[in-house]
Amino acid sequence: MEINQLLEKALHFEFLTVEEGVFLFEQAPLTELMFVADTLRKNQVPHGKVTWQIDRNVNTTNVCLANCKFCNFYRIPGHAEAYITDIDTYKQKIEETIKYGGDQLLLQGGHHPDLGLSFYVNLFKEIKSLYPNIKLHTLGPPEIAHITKLEKSTHREVLMALKEAGMDSLPGAGAEILTDRVRRLISKGKCGAQEWLDIMHECHKLNITTSATMMFGHVETIVERFEHLVKIREVQSRKPEDAKGFLAFIPWTFQDVDTLLTKIRGVHNLTTAEEYIRMIAMSRIMLPNIKNIQASWLTVGKQVAQVCLQAGANDFGSIMIEENVVSAAGAPHRFTSKTIQEAIREAGFEPQLRNQQYEWRELPVMEEQVINY
Repeated sequence: MEINQLLEKALHFEFLTVEEGVFLFEQAPLTELMFVADTLRKNQVPHGKVTWQIDRNVNTTNVCLANCKFCNFYRIPGHAEAYITDIDTYKQKIEETIKYGGDQLLLQGGHHPDLGLSFYVNLFKEIKSLYPNIKLHTLGPPEIAHITKLEKSTHREVLMALKEAGMDSLPGAGAEILTDRVRRLISKGKCGAQEWLDIMHECHKLNITTSATMMFGHVETIVERFEHLVKIREVQSRKPEDAKGFLAFIPWTFQDVDTLLTKIRGVHNLTTAEEYIRMIAMSRIMLPNIKNIQASWLTVGKQVAQVCLQAGANDFGSIMIEENVVSAAGAPHRFTSKTIQEAIREAGFEPQLRNQQYEWRELPVMEEQVINY
């Protein structure tokens, strides 16, 4: 293989193989990867702005049977700290979100053994009846798989019911690395890789927009990272022509503070800044059919995320008025509406507020939130 030939292939929006991607990741100079990824970004997102969002991550419950080895957030059923969020709490959190200019809840929880389809249908309907303009970016493929098993139903039937009840889009949660070898080691209680992919394809057939993620820097190999990217790309290639499918791809690094993966297996996140920037650039190169690539400032910090804007990323994600899961494993970084825009400008770009569909929003009159999590 020859670096320049592969980069030229990428510049023509051709699909690189797993082997070609690994070769570029390991052999190509970082500056060349950044240049090619930045050129692709300019072609795919010609307005040149960096988008960002105001939303809040609210957890339906912290009860979960999946027993992921990287999660410090969950509690087993019957634990003294277990909870299911009540409607008064949702109302208080939604009203705060609106006050801070937000338009969406990212609503996720765990694999609760007693919360089936009717629970989520009733919850979504109640929230939408109270706050019809709030968008619900909810659950994720593992939760859809869990609900489907509880109901002895199908993915399609569950997704149709949730969409009708008010689900606006499905996050790319629980992807981790989409190979079953890795999933058996770190998230054995979640759905397998193929079921995750099948649920996303079913969403796209129902015209439910989704995002895709990758959590790396733990037990996976470099080859498995690129197998993950190719699988995501293949699902996007199979979407109906009139569907948006995956709106964005977000790679982020394993956070290792006090996790079982670190305590029991001795696995630490050793991802360097350069490695993360390489993964951002290669995400843009490997995924020519996904328009938006998001830099995970939450896990890598402001400065590394800023460099990623020169390496193929065009989105800075959300300020996340509230976030509990990744923070519980040690992610220390925080932004407000003011500071996220300042960071984007410092990197040489114009910030542009967006919604989950990547449509632009006018900057609302808002209160600057106090960071309290």
